[in-house]
Amino acid sequence: MASESASLAVIKAAKEGDDAAFERLLEPLLNQAYRLAAGLLQDHQAAEDAVQDAAFKAWRKLGQLREGSEMRPWFLAIVANQCRSSLRSRWQTIAGLDQAEPVSDPEDEAVVARVELRQALRAMNQDKRLVLVLHFYLDLPVDEIAATIGISPRGAETRLLRATNELKRRMEAHRGRS
Repeated sequence: MASESASLAVIKAAKEGDDAAFERLLEPLLNQAYRLAAGLLQDHQAAEDAVQDAAFKAWRKLGQLREGSEMRPWFLAIVANQCRSSLRSRWQTIAGLDQAEPVSDPEDEAVVARVELRQALRAMNQDKRLVLVLHFYLDLPVDEIAATIGISPRGAETRLLRATNELKRRMEAHRGRS
């Protein structure tokens, strides 16, 4: 409870213009934000840019964070929206292996599996990819996924189940072609 009130005090200070308080709020979230962006964009430089842009937007819009709301889902939602915006503005498709690490040994199952996973994720729509990244890359529980993307926990569970099933089908189909 003391930690929660301390966090609320830091949020209040940040809303009142305390830049150091804002940095204290954002610092522990940056690693997860980057992992989310990298999972969605499949491009490390674009992910860094998206997180930086999202941090600036969060700073500008901190006053819109509702009283009693948690910073993490709010900020991760901004990161996800920034990634969507980045993907919409790209003139080239993200499909393909342009950012994947080269396969030095085709027999290396782990490398092949990572490449297949990236291909399958890239082929999925943004909403499904988002819930998969939030759950499996960032280990967020369903209630935080729901808060991050602005849907009910039941809706988040359903979306996660559908996305997981689609990813499984894509991986099986890819392995069937190999």
